Amino acid sequence: MKKIYPLVLITFMSSCGALKFNADPLSSPIYFENKKAQLSDLEKKQWHLLDLIKDSVPGMSVERAYEELIKGKKGASVIVAVIDSGVDVNHPELKNNIWVNEDEIPNNGIDDDENGFIDDINGWNFLGNCEQENMEYVRLQKKEDPLSDKYKKFEEQRRKNIQEKIEELSRINEFMSKAIYSDSIIKNTLGKENYSLTDVENFSPKSFKLIDALLFQRSFQDRGLSILKLENYKKTALISIDKHYSLDFNPRNIIGDNPDDLNDLGYGDNNVIGPFLSGADHGTHVSGIIASNRNDNSGSKGIYNNLKIMVLRAVPDGDEYDKDVALAIRYAVDNGACVINTSFGKGYSPHKDWVWDALRHAEKNDVLIVNAAGNSGANIDPGMKKTFITDEDSGEEIVSNFLTVGSSSSEYNQEQISVFSNYGKVNVDLFAPGDKIWSTIPDKNFDYHSGTSMAAPNASGVAAVIRSYFPKLSAAEVKRVLMNSGMPLFDRIKLPGTEKFSKPEIVSRSGKLINLYNALIYASNRNKNDL
Repeated sequence: MKKIYPLVLITFMSSCGALKFNADPLSSPIYFENKKAQLSDLEKKQWHLLDLIKDSVPGMSVERAYEELIKGKKGASVIVAVIDSGVDVNHPELKNNIWVNEDEIPNNGIDDDENGFIDDINGWNFLGNCEQENMEYVRLQKKEDPLSDKYKKFEEQRRKNIQEKIEELSRINEFMSKAIYSDSIIKNTLGKENYSLTDVENFSPKSFKLIDALLFQRSFQDRGLSILKLENYKKTALISIDKHYSLDFNPRNIIGDNPDDLNDLGYGDNNVIGPFLSGADHGTHVSGIIASNRNDNSGSKGIYNNLKIMVLRAVPDGDEYDKDVALAIRYAVDNGACVINTSFGKGYSPHKDWVWDALRHAEKNDVLIVNAAGNSGANIDPGMKKTFITDEDSGEEIVSNFLTVGSSSSEYNQEQISVFSNYGKVNVDLFAPGDKIWSTIPDKNFDYHSGTSMAAPNASGVAAVIRSYFPKLSAAEVKRVLMNSGMPLFDRIKLPGTEKFSKPEIVSRSGKLINLYNALIYASNRNKNDL
């Protein structure tokens, strides 16, 4: 396989000298009040880019960094690999920032660059035409004797998960009924089909029914919900029952390889969008957070545009396979990525050694991996809830280039950590905004999504900026820059899923929120002893 070295490693040789920023780093205020006025529509769409001091919003100080530090300065172009569900590479916000394999002649059916993948113009689709998958434990259950204790344990978990989805469906249906009912009351009372909540608030006289309907719709919209979203949630719950937890569903047959044989290669195809455009929703949203056009009025503003997104489709609707994860990481490393963004999360990893070998391959080749911590609202430290992929083995960190990111909210208070985010002082390195993030979705559209899957690309974007402007820093050094330069979280944090409170140092190794402004200053004034 031909080795293509990351662009970031090549360009620094011709650099005229390292950047130096003499500004003072930002620090958390001793006295602080959250923004009293409601965020404007634009602020809601870009809160993760804002600054705690200037804007009273605990974002990553991205806009401030551009305005005060790097405006007019150009760094090296970098490649960021997105290992995800697929990406709409034709989205107007992304199409100019998609990686193109210049050594491959499109659609000639030949592996021109001899990297083992035919016509891999924008990356590779390791899932072929497969959309849904089993959960990993269901795949493991199928391999067990039905009379064994392991099978019974998995079956108990499977039935529990199915029951949870049935209950979730019931709640979704109830919520949809309330949404439709409250909407109809408002429309009938106001006598018009289209209305704003301001219209309802200004309407007089008000009935108790109208007030109740207004309160519901206000809460409904504040959560970023819609009937269409609820329909999608309902569809997802049904898929979980029919596909994720089904013992009779065997989708890997569609791909045709042996997922338990790492040497069974040559599977998949070059369609990095996937078989259905709608299936690329997650990966498109992630890519937009990193690289959406910064110079238009869509509201979706990426962190950095001097980069190219390499698309690697390896995450189905269901649990990913260790084989696909390992090979996707290796593809990214061997084809030029200097940052890899991953959004994985499963409770079992039967071939974790394959993945760990891929992490070591990335470490050896100086590639930073930024991984989402997961959305179970759980402590994922050793001995607690296990989640894969991870760089931790028996409490020890096995590589130096793996950054695990939890999710933060737009509130600078005790609820700064998102209620869904995993945490841990050993296995989570730092936090980044991941709550109600506006970004690209397929077919020229945009939407809000929440999750540590949104926090990871925010961190990846910041990492890409640092690798661009400071290409002599290694992946491990960039990781330490990001952790050491972050803004401290609020001094008393509510632990997700509990009523308990703790110090920030309990929820992550750094106790900090990633901050581009500080990272640039820290990197420019770095001392090797500090890293």
